Amino acid sequence: MDLNSFFRYPLDQLPFFLLTILIAFTVHEFSHAYFANKFGDPTAKLLGRVTLNPVVHFDLFGVLLLLIAGFGWARPVPVNRANFDKPRLMGVIVSVAGPLSNLLLAIIGTIIYASLVGSGALGGIENERLLTAISTFFYMFNLTNFFLFLFNLIPLPPLDGYRILEDLLPPSISRKLQGVEQWSVFIFLLILVIPPLQRATIQPLYQLAYDMYVDFSYLILKLF
Repeated sequence: MDLNSFFRYPLDQLPFFLLTILIAFTVHEFSHAYFANKFGDPTAKLLGRVTLNPVVHFDLFGVLLLLIAGFGWARPVPVNRANFDKPRLMGVIVSVAGPLSNLLLAIIGTIIYASLVGSGALGGIENERLLTAISTFFYMFNLTNFFLFLFNLIPLPPLDGYRILEDLLPPSISRKLQGVEQWSVFIFLLILVIPPLQRATIQPLYQLAYDMYVDFSYLILKLF
C-alpha cells in the first residue's frame, strides 16, 4: 500500500501536522476546561481536564480520522452551566475561549515566523532540510490555527459557535433549537463529507484563514 495515498497529508508533512494538532487541540480544550473551572464548574477539573497534557484531551479515533479524511475532533470538555453564577454569560465565555485560544496561537506563531524572516535569522541556516522543516511547520501551524478559530465559530452543533449562539439567544428560542439539534448535526456531517458542500462552505473558510495569515504576516514584516 502507498501510505501517501492512505493519509490526507504527504508523509513528509505528517510530523508537522501531528505536532500542530497536538498543540492546537490541547490548548483549545484546556481553555474550555480552565474557564469552566474558574467560573465555578468543577466537572472538567474532576476529570483531569484542566491540564496541558495532550493525552487527556485527544480522541484517538478523531485524530486518525483527521489524518485520513481531513476532519476529526478532540475529546470534548464536559461543562455543567448550572454551576455558573451567570450561566448564559459565563457559558459564552467558556465556549468562545476555545476558538480564541486558536486565534492566539496563530497570532503568536505568525509573529515568531515573520520575525525570523524579517530579521534575517533564517538566512543564517545553511541546512536546507532544517530550513524547509521550520518553514513547513510554521506555515501549517499558523494556517491551521487561523482555520480552527473560524471553523469552530460555525453555529452548528457540536461546534463552539452553536453553544455561543444557544447562550446568546432568548431561552425560548434556545429550547426550540435544542429540538432540531440532531438535524443540525446531520447537516454538519453532510457539509464535511459531500464535496460540493465542502466547496461552498469549508473551502471559503480555508481561503479566509489563508488571507488572515498572509495579511498578518505582511503586517509584521513591515515592521522590519
